[in-house]
Amino acid sequence: MSTHVTLNIPAISCGHCVMTIKRETEELPGVLAVEGSPQAKTATFTLESEAVLAEVKKTLIEIGYPPAN
Repeated sequence: MSTHVTLNIPAISCGHCVMTIKRETEELPGVLAVEGSPQAKTATFTLESEAVLAEVKKTLIEIGYPPAN
């Protein structure tokens, strides 16, 4: 059963930011899909389980897009 998690990411300013986030996170084990919105400054992740979220957040911090939540 998959889980959808939306994170607020204040550093998102354009479509390139969303593409970078997608490229860096969608190949992580357990990440099924990634969508983003520059207007809302959010990224929504479809994950195999809630346990994958910690790795997604760690990766976002490493690439300069720390989540606010």
